[in-house]
Amino acid sequence: MAMEVTHVLLSAQSIDGNVRKQAEDSLKQFQEQNLPSFLLSLSGELANDEKPADSRKLAGLILKNALDAKEQHRKVELVQRWLMLDATLKAQIKSCLLKTLSALEADARSTASQVIAKIAGIEHPQKQWPELIGTLLSTLHQLPAHAKQATLETLGYFGEEVSPDDVDQEDVNKILTAVVQGMSGTEVNNDVRLAAVRALHNALTFAQANFSNDVERDYIMRVVCEATQSTDVKIRQAAFECLVSISAMYYEKLAPYIEEIFKITSKAMKEDEESVALQAIEFWSSICDEEIDILDEYGGDFSEAGSSIPCFYFIKQALPALVPLLLEAILKQEEDQDQDEGAWNIAMAGGTCLYLVARTVGDDVVPLVMPFIEQNITKEDWRQREAATYAFGSILEGPSIEKLTPIITVALNFMLTALMKDPNNHVKDTTAWTLGRIFEFLHGSTIDAPIITQENCQQIIMVLLHSMKDAPNVAEKACGALYFLAQGYEDAGASCPLTPCFQEIVQSLLTASHREDASESRLRTAAYEALNEVVRCSTDQTAHLVLQLVQVIKDELMKSLEGQAIVSEREKQGELQGLLCGCLQVIIQKLGSSEQTKNALMQHADDIMRLFLSVLGYRSATVSEEAMLAIGALAYASGPDFEKYMPELFKYLEMGLQNFEEYQVCSVTVGVVGDICRALEAKILPYCDGIMTELLKDLSSNQLHRSVKPPIFSCLGDIALAIGPDFEKYLMYASPMLQSAAELSAHTEGADDEMIEYTNALRSGILEAYSGILQGFKNSTKTQLLIPYAPHVLQYLDSMYKGKDMDDLVMKAAIGVLGDLADTLGSNAGSLIQQSLFSRDFLNECLSSDDENIKESAEWAKLAITKAISV
Repeated sequence: MAMEVTHVLLSAQSIDGNVRKQAEDSLKQFQEQNLPSFLLSLSGELANDEKPADSRKLAGLILKNALDAKEQHRKVELVQRWLMLDATLKAQIKSCLLKTLSALEADARSTASQVIAKIAGIEHPQKQWPELIGTLLSTLHQLPAHAKQATLETLGYFGEEVSPDDVDQEDVNKILTAVVQGMSGTEVNNDVRLAAVRALHNALTFAQANFSNDVERDYIMRVVCEATQSTDVKIRQAAFECLVSISAMYYEKLAPYIEEIFKITSKAMKEDEESVALQAIEFWSSICDEEIDILDEYGGDFSEAGSSIPCFYFIKQALPALVPLLLEAILKQEEDQDQDEGAWNIAMAGGTCLYLVARTVGDDVVPLVMPFIEQNITKEDWRQREAATYAFGSILEGPSIEKLTPIITVALNFMLTALMKDPNNHVKDTTAWTLGRIFEFLHGSTIDAPIITQENCQQIIMVLLHSMKDAPNVAEKACGALYFLAQGYEDAGASCPLTPCFQEIVQSLLTASHREDASESRLRTAAYEALNEVVRCSTDQTAHLVLQLVQVIKDELMKSLEGQAIVSEREKQGELQGLLCGCLQVIIQKLGSSEQTKNALMQHADDIMRLFLSVLGYRSATVSEEAMLAIGALAYASGPDFEKYMPELFKYLEMGLQNFEEYQVCSVTVGVVGDICRALEAKILPYCDGIMTELLKDLSSNQLHRSVKPPIFSCLGDIALAIGPDFEKYLMYASPMLQSAAELSAHTEGADDEMIEYTNALRSGILEAYSGILQGFKNSTKTQLLIPYAPHVLQYLDSMYKGKDMDDLVMKAAIGVLGDLADTLGSNAGSLIQQSLFSRDFLNECLSSDDENIKESAEWAKLAITKAISV
């Protein structure tokens, strides 16, 4: 087989399906029967200059896929498999790969670069292959240009694959020296220079120590800024990408360079090719992101930041020069940008940056933008009218309501007229988008002086309904504007100004969703999203119309299920079914929230449930999610009566809980099981063995995405609360799972923001499980079964309290569990709580919290603890 590998690799790319299948099977068999020989053959193929380019390329690709996978559990398996291979064999493979870096075939070199980096990503954390960087760089300056380029490309991939924690400073210095030399203007080969710039981009995460050294940082920054002036457009673009990353990673080091960077970015924004200009704008967007985060964190008060004020106010300083550049960029629209969903161009980048500038500096941006709007809003050239409208829409979040209200009061009528009458599609699209932003940020129950009144609301509605008949992109934005208009009235109660037009609004949205071109520009989705929001803010006066809507949506769903769509239409059909299920969910929640309408809704419950079960039978992930969520809403509204649907629903719950691949479906199913437990209470018992089996399998699986585990723990609490002391039979299985997860989530030292967020989610789930179990056993004869677990629960609370890193939700849940312990176990817990040193401090801290929810839970816990101690 090793001798025939070239032939098999070429056959695996044959246009003949049978030949291809046979070759793929042979490769699979070779890999399974003799992995070491298989990997060595592939690396030999890749390194052999006499082999065809196609077979070499595929050999490298298969080699790369033998080391890495998207799924975390598979990735772990492949890493372990590589580490267990014989050291001599691995050395041979690595030798072939390093040799390939000098190959004349560009694809072979590039593939070898990626595979070397993948191996480094596996071996560096194990302190293996420490000589790699030295080997790569020992002869770099003597290499021909193509090999030098491949070596620098390898360093770039190395930066992507290897964590900064696993690279020692000596190697970092070697990498940066080689990369910066390759970037400098003295390097005559542009391919080499480009590879060096890209390698620096990936090596920046390693460079903390170097950026803290003034001399080294000055040198790196000088070389990057020089590269932005290269004659090669790809090098200029890559150099600006480096500046963007530097702005995010080393914001606090930028002050000495910011004037020079302003000069080169403004020149690029005005004169350079689009790919470069986009990165120049992105630099300032990135600076905005940094300053927004800093100002959010400190609330503008840096008294706690010590001697170094962490915000340099670069945007505020650059404002008078930066805003005109962005307004100039906004005028560079493309003819078809509104039709292309993935469009991104200089005008859009300029508007996005202006939006971030407005969020960074607030009121200060308004006087710099208003003259541009006033000069251009009535011009004959559509580009000027559209740019003026886009600029206006971009500054609506950030400045104060007081600053914007007088402007919007004047502008609103003008914009409504433009949406009705402007001859240009782009202008109408942007006008509808801007109206949506006005309704999103400057309308709602919290606004003291409302811009939208009973008087002008009817005019606004009529204009938006009229625009829903316009081109799909304009109609979609009009639906979006209506969505935000309705959202602002969610708390309006009986005085909601949409009530008189409710039927007309609903009819217009349904008509828009039925348009033949409704799948363009997300129109159908936007129409249903707006419809859902209109239903949410509906009043008792229109409840009978919402009830009529139930039948309409049921009929639509039935029709979509009856039609046998051809393959190309199935995705569209699935999308429609998902939207209809989502709409029914909102209607069920609305009508189920009052006894009066709930009874009328329940007349439809059997039909609705039948439809949901049919949808689940289609096994489409997105649609299953929506159907499951709607089933959860129906369970909540039906209460104990939901039991009659369980025999048929149960298999779909099992399938959902087993769906590791589409983990969002699994997560939603877990939530729905919780909803059903709350609805059925003890009636869920016959199904608990099956549900608990699946949940415990999910918890012990390393294939399931970690985000599903917190809701599973929470669901255990729902089950325990529903079935009470009958949870006894599951205690011996659930408790070890809870304890090991508690140990994992007790501390967050050294974790990044994402990990801290996940840990807090996990803690909430664990605490909800403990709370459900404790409350479920309360007042039963079996409470003594929980006594052995009490010390562990207290220890968990203690370790979290000492860590001082609980968020408010976790703190509320934790003090609640302390109260549940006392409430359920009485004196058995009372003595333990008295002995635990942290309990009193934790309780007092919660009692004096600014958060009313935490304070309320703490007051209840105090009563329970006092009672338990006094018994």
